[in-house]
Amino acid sequence: MTLPIDPRKLDPEDFGEAQATLDMDHEAAIEHVRDVFTDAGFGIPVEFSPSEMLNEKVDADRDPYYVLGACNPEVADRALDATDNKLGALMPCNVVVWAEEPGRQRVYHVSIMRIARLVGMAPDDDEMADIVATTGELVDDAFENL
Repeated sequence: MTLPIDPRKLDPEDFGEAQATLDMDHEAAIEHVRDVFTDAGFGIPVEFSPSEMLNEKVDADRDPYYVLGACNPEVADRALDATDNKLGALMPCNVVVWAEEPGRQRVYHVSIMRIARLVGMAPDDDEMADIVATTGELVDDAFENL
């Protein structure tokens, strides 16, 4: 299989990578990230802890790792229309919180809107460019307030 893009040539900005470090315990970081993203205009319809599931099911011994599925309903609706419903396969926009060490958490996000364009799931047109810009501003606002 040949990839449509060379991942080694991508800049983190190409796929909308954002990250921050929080000096707080894991549960407090989850609450803080949830509050900040909600204040930035996102709903959080899905949340789960892969580390808890993996530790239970396959004795993975993973440090705390939590996924918040963030979604801005207006932008999601526009993105579904712009992609003939294909973008739903990548929704919601995940924001991940993991323990780097006790009392220090990493918050990580990539833009599903940018990734959808890179892999050809979304059109490279003005409407999608506006959707990418809008979600980017919302995410930037959230990360500035972390």
